[in-house]
Amino acid sequence: MSAGWVHELPGDARGLPVVEVLGELSDALARHGSAVLVAPPGAGKTTLVPIHLLRSGLAGRIVLIEPRRLAARAAARRMASLLGEEVGETVGWRMRLDTKISRKTRIEVVTEGVFARMVLDDPELAGIDAVLFDEFHERSLDADFGLALAIDVATGLREDLKLLVMSATLDGARVARLLGDAPVVESQGRAFPVRIEHRDRPGTMTIEDAVLSAVRAALGDETGSILVFLPGQKEIRRVAERLEPLLPETVHLAPLYGALEASEQDRAVRPAPPGTRKIVLATDIAETSLTIEGVRVVVDSGLKRRPAFEPETGLTRLETVRVSQASAEQRAGRAGRTAPGVAIRLWRAEQTAALDAFDQPEILASDLSSLVLDCAAWGVSDPAQLSLLDPPPAPAVREAAKLLSDLGALDEDGRLTAAGEAMRRLPLPPRLAHMVAAADPEDRQTAAELAVLLTERGLGGNDVDLSARLGRFRSSRDPRSKAALGLARRIAGTGEGGLRDARVTEAAWKTDGDVGAILALGYPDRVALQHGAKGRFTLANGRGGMLDAANALARERALVVAEMQGPASGGTIVSAAVLEKPALDRLVAARAGEEEIVEFVAEARAVRAFGVRRFGKATLDSVPMRLPNDDRVASALAGGIARLGLSRLDLGKEGERLLARLRFLAKAYGPPWPDLSDAALGDNAEAWLLPYCPGAASFEDLTPGRIVAALEGLIPPEFMGRLEMLAPSHFDAPSGSRVPIRYEIDQPVLSIRVQELFGLSTHPTLADGRLPLTLELLSPAHRPIQITRDLPGFWQGSWRDVRADLRGRYPKHEWPEDPAVAKATARAKPRR
Repeated sequence: MSAGWVHELPGDARGLPVVEVLGELSDALARHGSAVLVAPPGAGKTTLVPIHLLRSGLAGRIVLIEPRRLAARAAARRMASLLGEEVGETVGWRMRLDTKISRKTRIEVVTEGVFARMVLDDPELAGIDAVLFDEFHERSLDADFGLALAIDVATGLREDLKLLVMSATLDGARVARLLGDAPVVESQGRAFPVRIEHRDRPGTMTIEDAVLSAVRAALGDETGSILVFLPGQKEIRRVAERLEPLLPETVHLAPLYGALEASEQDRAVRPAPPGTRKIVLATDIAETSLTIEGVRVVVDSGLKRRPAFEPETGLTRLETVRVSQASAEQRAGRAGRTAPGVAIRLWRAEQTAALDAFDQPEILASDLSSLVLDCAAWGVSDPAQLSLLDPPPAPAVREAAKLLSDLGALDEDGRLTAAGEAMRRLPLPPRLAHMVAAADPEDRQTAAELAVLLTERGLGGNDVDLSARLGRFRSSRDPRSKAALGLARRIAGTGEGGLRDARVTEAAWKTDGDVGAILALGYPDRVALQHGAKGRFTLANGRGGMLDAANALARERALVVAEMQGPASGGTIVSAAVLEKPALDRLVAARAGEEEIVEFVAEARAVRAFGVRRFGKATLDSVPMRLPNDDRVASALAGGIARLGLSRLDLGKEGERLLARLRFLAKAYGPPWPDLSDAALGDNAEAWLLPYCPGAASFEDLTPGRIVAALEGLIPPEFMGRLEMLAPSHFDAPSGSRVPIRYEIDQPVLSIRVQELFGLSTHPTLADGRLPLTLELLSPAHRPIQITRDLPGFWQGSWRDVRADLRGRYPKHEWPEDPAVAKATARAKPRR
């Protein structure tokens, strides 16, 4: 199928590389109904392919799916300009806060989340002939789910629906198999040469310092505008604050990240005015789908911010990670879109090989509650039943299903409830949808504003206190805030009727205009109670949260936490609202539970009992109680031994020697001599020790005599008699003394004065003669003079030198020339 219409395009568009494969692509779609197009950045796939499908008659109405709003707007504008029109005529866009379409629109550019909702609302995609997924290599959760839905529609309801997956860096064969062995069409692309430079960033140098150094060098050494990739908004702000005072008037700064106003994003993408240069400070939003005119230099920090979901806490935290090799290539390619350029990477060249080949798909590390809810609406109980490139992790699916069940969105069989359907109608994640739909009618507008505030980053500023942010958001007059407030009004209207079937108690959840109480509708597991020092909180889900002590919220008794960053043990609270006492009291009355806790207190080395009131896993109050007369005390004490280690118990000298002897036999012989390592004894203290210590509740109750009896109880009865023979506690010296044997980790050691071994012509042994004792021979003053494992050899060899030394030091003692036949003595002093 020819592409004769291309001659109508401007000259720069007619020469784009993808033009050469448009005919092949048309044939593939006409023959198979689906295809994969792999084309490098700058090939023209985003703008020319949709126009070609429309002009060639292959599709009368097309949906082009873009990963980001910025990319969607840019693609729609470019296609409209190629057709000599304005956006909203043949080409339009549809996204969360902005829609420009008309009855004339035939190519609709939408974001990934919008497309999934389109399919769920109209499973047949009536009137749509082709669906195109652009930049699919980014592998967002919405893109994976949207493609799975589109495949379901094409195979079950609309055999005429054409599907095209497009990407710059993608395993095309794998996607082709998912599409039923669809044809793969490749375009070679057109890129100018990019010189790669590496500048190692020492571990002591901050990202901001490294970027500043690289940018200042590039301003002097290179021409053209500069695109800097930074991990997030925080780093962009810091670099901008330090860089701006250093720039001449002809160089302008332009930040570029998702929370910016659309007009500010568009300004960053436009070329710099003649005679000026531009420095764009961007997140990974600028990696694909965009051509930033005039960029000749890329400075790549090598880092990006990625959400990481923790199923055990139900929280998503942002982590800073290394980019993949594919992302690094995409970023470098930005410098060669319109002319030769240079990419400066802030890492060593050899480190590139250690990067992951591709970015991790979002479906493997995301909160899947929205996916599971949408699957239930689609009639699928398990997302793994869909045509997904990567099956979602089972723990995350289970956590999502549990959350939705707790919110009343799913029934016991995983089917969508009336409450779940009401939540799904709202363009919000499940938690926030529940918050809006379950709020008191008079508070529903506030709930919707809170929901928009939490899903549209940057609205109302970055204050931790959501009430303060909500006030600034409401009073703001900028276009983005106005559009967001309009969306909130629409959401609040959609939510009329509430959640009649939700599993909540009306008295407990009455919101009374309290922002914290409203937020608790969506985050009941994140009610946080102050615990210990100011600014330290424990969430109902058991996670610890921290605030700077100087923050006003740090003094509050209770918060509801919406967002956190950092580890589960003590993350930083990013956004929260105060839960006022009346609302807290209502929640406590409805949901708090009382229990008797028996636990080991390490500071006291003893078991204590408490009557505890809890909200989830957060403690409201605790009252000391008498210890119960049951097995919980022994279990807690055993746990304390395992926690602190056996070395914290007082075994006494006899116990320590017995334990050392038994460990020696376990090492020398193995079973049936038991394993008596610290780990084995600590983990099994309840079985071997506590039966010998009835009523024990503290380490003080575990007396040395009881511990010795318990250790002896570990010896098989038939081997008890062999203990003294194989590993005696003492050595009977020729002098008549009984000298204790020291059982060390590797060898038993006998420390003995050399005179007490006179007359001994064979070396003493243990373990049926299998192991010689290590002899630490001492002087009359108990100072070491020799270590040997061959006493006869010592008598015949180095004794002569040792004897000469001893005679000089201790002249009144007898030092025979042949000690093997001399008489042993235990006397500390010579006879007068």
